[in-house]
Amino acid sequence: MHDILELMGKLRLSTIKDTYEQEAEKATSNGASYQEYLYNLLLAEADAKQGMQLKARIKSANFPQKKYLDDLVFSCLPPDAQKKLKTLKTLDFVCRGQNVILAGNPGTGKTHIAIGLGILACLEGFKVWYATVPTFVTMLKESASNRTLRQIENRFANYDLVILDELGYISFDKEGAELLFTNLSLRAGLKSTIITTNLSFDDWKSIFTDPVMTAAITDRLTHKAYLVNMHGDSYRLRETQNWIDTGNI
Repeated sequence: MHDILELMGKLRLSTIKDTYEQEAEKATSNGASYQEYLYNLLLAEADAKQGMQLKARIKSANFPQKKYLDDLVFSCLPPDAQKKLKTLKTLDFVCRGQNVILAGNPGTGKTHIAIGLGILACLEGFKVWYATVPTFVTMLKESASNRTLRQIENRFANYDLVILDELGYISFDKEGAELLFTNLSLRAGLKSTIITTNLSFDDWKSIFTDPVMTAAITDRLTHKAYLVNMHGDSYRLRETQNWIDTGNI
């Protein structure tokens, strides 16, 4: 028995190690065969490992907080979001390397939808990464200074889904615009990117400064993309008003 437990440890079969005695008692009382006993042990180990892998994917995705699509009040979303969310939830856009651009005024659920789709993608086994655009640009500039830019670019290009939040909230210089352009271009037509922005496409020139660059990146990001009009009443203000109306303040 000592040797068996040692082998379980070497093979990292921690769930089997913790449950084999309990499962043996069940098998004996139920008259289960050796095959059924072994199957139940392996199934428990597989489920545990799948759960650990899911936690690892969600952790490495770098979400600022967990936001689930089921928590959204569907009727409070802008009409275009209501229309397209059902299709987006299938995650076909990730499989096809298509982009999603959620554009509209603040508070309408852009970030919630983006993170919710990201968590759903994690559940389906996709590699996901989240960052705000200002944070990502700062990371790129620092890696360029440290001569580790290629490493960051390779990792960025290999994610199945990247979520870049808050495009347009903070402007950046020419170097930042060029680095962002280069890295978004690496994914264009190959891997999916979700972008949330409070700006219309006409106003993207205020971010990328160069009109030629603006036209190029807009064309690449929007090609075969899902463009979701998120203009509408503030979702957060509505939640705050409901909170007040129920006597919480």
